[in-house]
Amino acid sequence: MRTGRLTGSMVGIIVLTLTAAGCGLSGSSGDSDSTAGGCKVDKGNVGSGKLSGEVKGNITFQTTNLKKDFGSFFNGVIKSFEKAHPGTSVKWIDDPGDATFGQRTVADAQACTLPDVLNVDSPTATALTKAGYLLNLGVKDPDAAKPFVPAFWKSSTMKDSSGASVHSVLPWYTGGVLLTYNTDLLEKAGIDPTKPPTTMFGLFADYEKIAKKADGKYYATMANPVWRIPADWDQMNIKTLSSDGKSAVFADDPRTTQWVEWMAKLYKEGAMPKDSLSSNNDPSTLYSQGKVAYGSTNPSFVRFVKQNSPSIYAKTAVGQQPFDALGHTTAAPQYIATAATSKNAPTALAFAEFLTNAENQTAWCKDPNVVIFPTTSASLDDPFFQKTSGDDPFSQARKLVAEQLKTATAYQTNISTAVQNAIVGQVQLAMQGKTSPAQAVKDAQAKANELLKQAG
Repeated sequence: MRTGRLTGSMVGIIVLTLTAAGCGLSGSSGDSDSTAGGCKVDKGNVGSGKLSGEVKGNITFQTTNLKKDFGSFFNGVIKSFEKAHPGTSVKWIDDPGDATFGQRTVADAQACTLPDVLNVDSPTATALTKAGYLLNLGVKDPDAAKPFVPAFWKSSTMKDSSGASVHSVLPWYTGGVLLTYNTDLLEKAGIDPTKPPTTMFGLFADYEKIAKKADGKYYATMANPVWRIPADWDQMNIKTLSSDGKSAVFADDPRTTQWVEWMAKLYKEGAMPKDSLSSNNDPSTLYSQGKVAYGSTNPSFVRFVKQNSPSIYAKTAVGQQPFDALGHTTAAPQYIATAATSKNAPTALAFAEFLTNAENQTAWCKDPNVVIFPTTSASLDDPFFQKTSGDDPFSQARKLVAEQLKTATAYQTNISTAVQNAIVGQVQLAMQGKTSPAQAVKDAQAKANELLKQAG
């Protein structure tokens, strides 16, 4: 299963290509047919008015790389839907999710052959919405929001061709963020593991304590800032991009330079392995060996430690990732969209809502092969997420993230891989002492703006 779909450069290609091709959700005057993204569609699929029509006939449903591990689950969901709606048939397509996924999505949209119901991430949904290829669910079913966590529904909006915010997707599943740490190593550094810091700089101060106490025998975290940009800045409510996404603005906030100053100091003082500055390795291996105090922020990491390093798991605890200035956590959910080009939109929308309802979300999230979280309020209140088993860190992680997600937003800064690498490269220079933090931030913004200008 993949929680991401597109590289940043591919997102740019999709946006540019679809924007050029699409003409928005608009009806053609005087005709019984209308258009969506340049494709002829039923007039009920676009414009104002609730979608109506019988739930019957054939539709296609596309996921990405799910059939191998979850074939029986989704076949069961399809069978249940078809039983509840006699006369319907759902054909399941499971895309491999390789590097050409975005190009194929563009080609399908332009050829007016998008699957009726499809799993998309935020960048893909944004591009398809702007070009007019997805149903405006907030209009076509005014009750669509009811099952979902209000904060998720509110923040899961995309811009149409006019710049208006529309609900063109249903929140589906998401990950979560938390602190995972070795209590023994924290206690050795004089850190109370029961009182996690509430700010990023507070966390950095704990990293520094570990560096001073460990003296190179173990470390606080990994060095490569690619894991933290722009995630840390989002949580600190530092704006990475302008509101239109066309320019970088992070250098305008003095806290960005302070953040780089901290990273440079921590690297110099030995809070991070020197050879991890340019490594893409996450903390999994070193944490499991007891050589890093803080593990991955992904809840699935806790299960990884439980399965692969029982001795370290016995010393593992979880805590709240700093909310910092943002005041709550963010998530990057996967979405379910319904194509405005569907020839059987009532059935497609009915299946999309069936797939994402609380019952089916809860059932999938309980699958032992996956560590994901639902986006419906009823699912997050299920005992599976709310009950902990003694001091078991994994069950505690589930409960902690489930509580977080009740107030989470789907907002996360989307920057291309090229822009991220440009920023990271300058921060790495500062961490090595080859440039000052202030200059690194200034140069990073200039390089990011060059790339953003090239992308249009």
